[in-house]
Amino acid sequence: MTQWRKSRYSDAAGSNCVELACWRKSTHSDQSGSECVELAALTTTVGIRDSKNPTGPHLHLTPRAAQDLATRIKSNTLDL
Repeated sequence: MTQWRKSRYSDAAGSNCVELACWRKSTHSDQSGSECVELAALTTTVGIRDSKNPTGPHLHLTPRAAQDLATRIKSNTLDL
């Protein structure tokens, strides 16, 4: 499912419109904001970014790869 929203500055006819991805912060991010990950369901991928650097690099994974990554993180099987 794509989580895009139309900018409030778009006109009613649909021209001159901008659509924005809806990023959401992980529920497992710490409360201080020092270790935050944000996710967005995009058209064909899942976007992952560091909320402290929203204009920095982003990961784009297939939904399957994102699920596999989450599973490995939860099970502590990543070699970090």
